[in-house]
Amino acid sequence: MSKSQTQQRNWFARHKLLTAAGAVVVVVAIGAAMGGGGEDAKTPKAKSSAPAASGSKGSGGSASQAPEKPKAATVDGDGDFEVGSDVKPGLYRSTGNKDAECYWERAKDASGEVDSILANDNVTGTAYVEIKASDKLFKSTSCGTWEAVDPKATGTPSGTTLKGSAGMLKVGVDIAPGTYKSTGNKDAECYWERAKDATHGVDSILANDNVTGTAVVKITPKDAYFKTAGCGDWTKTG
Repeated sequence: MSKSQTQQRNWFARHKLLTAAGAVVVVVAIGAAMGGGGEDAKTPKAKSSAPAASGSKGSGGSASQAPEKPKAATVDGDGDFEVGSDVKPGLYRSTGNKDAECYWERAKDASGEVDSILANDNVTGTAYVEIKASDKLFKSTSCGTWEAVDPKATGTPSGTTLKGSAGMLKVGVDIAPGTYKSTGNKDAECYWERAKDATHGVDSILANDNVTGTAVVKITPKDAYFKTAGCGDWTKTG
């Protein structure tokens, strides 16, 4: 794929909608006029590692070693993957993505049409995506390896400062609940989002905003994810 084709595939627009309840939501769509929605002729490359047991045989019998700890299933960062055969449904994470070059897409079929897109995004930093059993295709371009993660995992996040372009973070694992402030944002380039899951549908958004100047957001323990892109660093204030 040429650089121009990649830029066209990765082009998308965010539109802010105000619902009757006053919540700001984001709709992500591929720009058909820019050539988005086309398919790549790439061979899917899905990886998974299963637990293995090994043993050594001797004249006096056999000795076996304990099974190795299973490794998480992974999906390469490039390709079209059929859900169920190339990639299993579940929660996946990709890290280390730079400059919004990572593009992913959940699709209901392999037609390549804009209407087939269930959700998509261009990513800087960390991405989480929940691939559902009802999805037909998962597309990924220029992303870091996708690793299956336990959706019920918990942790003890430390630190009081968060990078403004960290991407999507799991609350209680990557970031602690609390009130965060970001300053010095210009031209509404700072986008933040509180989400209840990682499907990236409009219904998954609890609240969001594009900010100029100072942004303050309260992340609650009930939130599942916090997304930040193009913002100044966030400092925990409470």
